[in-house]
Amino acid sequence: MSLNALPPRRPAPALSDRARADLRYIRSAMERSERFTAVSGAGTLLMGLIALPTAVIAEAARTPEGWLRTWIVAAAVAVTCGGVGILRKARRERKGVFTAPGRRFLTGFAPPVLAGGLLTLALFRAGRADLLPGMWLLLYGAGVVTGGAVSIPVVPLTGAAFMLLGGLTLLLPGAWGNALLALGFGGFHLFSGFLIRRRYGG
Repeated sequence: MSLNALPPRRPAPALSDRARADLRYIRSAMERSERFTAVSGAGTLLMGLIALPTAVIAEAARTPEGWLRTWIVAAAVAVTCGGVGILRKARRERKGVFTAPGRRFLTGFAPPVLAGGLLTLALFRAGRADLLPGMWLLLYGAGVVTGGAVSIPVVPLTGAAFMLLGGLTLLLPGAWGNALLALGFGGFHLFSGFLIRRRYGG
């Protein structure tokens, strides 16, 4: 067989190309293993402090619309406080919120919460406002579990507690719903916020 008939040999990849590929792989692996640690204990405590008086005000509402409006306004304020707390803690840690762990946290947390918003509208229109407290607790907990899977351990554990309370709320009389919302969004946030602030700072 003639040597000229042999297929040409492909040049070996340059050492710099291989090094860049290895660095990309290492960086990607590190991002996948990194935890989202910017969950703020102070922000979570504020969320709990907002929920307790909200439950009292909502209980005194004269109409279902007034009750719902009270909780929606409180939820908007609480989410703002939690978000500001995350931004401040991320700045102190010198980490961006929208890094790979932050994006995974958000994509895990957001879908159950958005589903809860749509179900709120549907259930209220159907005259089943009695189901809203259990549904809120359940789906918020699901979001905290799935988002918290890439965060510090106390976060998904808090989400699991919300889910258990939500399931229980759906089984109990509707008249208990407001008090159980205070227990979950008030008490659970206060407890987990205290733990986060003490063990992880911020």
